Order: sequence, then C-alpha cells, then structure tokens
Amino acid sequence: MEENERNAMPLIGEPAPSFTAVTTQGIINFPEDYKGSWVILFSHPADFTPVCTTEFMTFATMADEFKALNTELVGLSVDSLYAHIAWLRKIQELEWNGMKNVEVKFPLIEDIRMDVAKKFGMIQPGQSNTQAVRAVFVVDPTGKIRTILYYPLSLGRNFDEIKRIILALQKADKDQVATPANWRPGDDVIIPTPGSCGTAKERMEDKSDDKYCLDWFMCFKREKK
Repeated sequence: MEENERNAMPLIGEPAPSFTAVTTQGIINFPEDYKGSWVILFSHPADFTPVCTTEFMTFATMADEFKALNTELVGLSVDSLYAHIAWLRKIQELEWNGMKNVEVKFPLIEDIRMDVAKKFGMIQPGQSNTQAVRAVFVVDPTGKIRTILYYPLSLGRNFDEIKRIILALQKADKDQVATPANWRPGDDVIIPTPGSCGTAKERMEDKSDDKYCLDWFMCFKREKK
C-alpha cells in the first residue's frame, strides 16, 4: 500500500489534490487559496543543495514576471520549516549569474512526512526514497492540473520553458487554439482540426488574410505583429 501511495500521481485534466500545509509564508490551503489564479507548484530534493539554490534564485527573480501573468509560485521540500528559513536567508547572501540579494517571497512548503509529495507522486524510488524529484505542476484557475514536468535530481529546470508553458496555455484557453512546436508569443497558432468533410473543404477554400492551410487538417491563424 505504501509503495502504491508513494508512486501515485494525479493526471493532466484532473483536479489538483487538496492539502493544508505549513509554509515559510504561513499556512496555505491548496488549491482553494489560489482560486482564480494559475499556480506553479514545484518540488525540489533538499535545502542547501546547489542545483536547488540556483533554481530558487531564478524563480525568485522571475516572481514578478509570473505575477504579471496571474501566476503564483509554490515550492515544496521534505525538509523542515526551520531548514527552509535558514536556507532562504543564506540565499540572500549569495551572488550567481548576475543575481544577488535575492529574497524568496513565495511560500515554501514544509513536508517532513512527505504527505504532499506522495499525493503528487514526487517520491520516486528509482531516484530516492527520502527526497522529492524535481516536479512541476501547472494548475489552472479552476484548480485543474494542466501540465506536469518531471526532472531527475541532477538536472536543473529550464525556467524560460516553464514561463512559455504558462503563456501557451493562457493563449490556447483565451482563443481556443493550439500552439505549434517552439511557439512563442506573436507566432502563428493552429486552428482546431475540422470535425467534418464540409468544414475541411471550407477551410481549404478560405482565402482570408489571417488564415492559411498546409492541408485540410493543418490550418493556421496569423497573429498580428
């Protein structure tokens, strides 16, 4: 039972598992406290580790960028609250990659008993029985999981990609479109595949300036530059 619980993982499109937790910013009720906002819930293996330190410095310096996208950050580690506080204080003393005096203002969850980590499948025995892997869950304003990323303990995350995911999901929801490979804001987007032969034919014959098709199943909408 314990092994199954440890490996359980919520799926894309499902409600994010609920929990109440102590954090460096006080008690949070997740995802209820974040209703109406996007959330990036991410885990890291341990405090006072070099890869995690570079990640927290990066997330902290990008916090305002995510806030502008109506996106909140929530971190998690299986370490204690006191270890979290000591580590975050130490981060403020470090300088790396042009970042210094970095203050982490988003909540970092204390998860000593690994209750939250197990709910989200963050404990993976192939990596460690006592540390969470580098997981990222993107949760939408309704509390549903929209994206899941998993990294091994040794691999630092790409934060430009995490931000791009938020932008792409918001674009897809707003305009009911899909985004092609390597999409960036301002790039053309994909119109949903037609559901009938008639619609497919109409699309191929559509000569609108803002639309074009490579074939009946692959049509794009031009974005205004």
